[in-house]
Amino acid sequence: MDADERQLVEALRRGDEAAFEAVVRRHGGRMLSVARRILRNEAEAEEAVQEAFLQLHRKAGGFREEALLSTWLHRVVVNAALMRIRRRKSRPEESIEEHLPRFREDGHHAAPVAPWKAADEVLAERETRELVRGAIDELPENHRTVLMLRDIEELSTRQAAELLELTENAVKVRLHRARLALRELLDRRLRRSEA
Repeated sequence: MDADERQLVEALRRGDEAAFEAVVRRHGGRMLSVARRILRNEAEAEEAVQEAFLQLHRKAGGFREEALLSTWLHRVVVNAALMRIRRRKSRPEESIEEHLPRFREDGHHAAPVAPWKAADEVLAERETRELVRGAIDELPENHRTVLMLRDIEELSTRQAAELLELTENAVKVRLHRARLALRELLDRRLRRSEA
């Protein structure tokens, strides 16, 4: 923790409202982006971030300097977003099967697979980023969330498992299946755009 952040944390502990506003200005945008990626709903994302900042306001006196303030906020926002997902009305779990690649009896892909080198080159373009975001949005929520936490938020398997209340093995399986489905969705979209 640098000296500037240490001073900010000390001011937060004293209940300094200006310090709290500085934290919101400094970290609010990034935290909102994190919540948006997980929840895919602007209003819920804003509420999750607001919950995180309220928690900071209430618990600032007990904040320990073992982690960076931004790291602590990130974890609180992710937790708030995941709690919102859990509170949503129970709905049947979506199947990922329709998004997975199909194989012939001999084990080969049923449809041609676009080479990843070509996809990597195209990923640099803005259209392709939108294509990837759209494909990620098509994944069932339980698989999309694991993919977001591991590949976008760069949490470890252990951290993702703790947040999602799953075993590490379950996270690994969901992540593998999400990546397979994402590749298949991207292949389909790339074939359509080339046609």
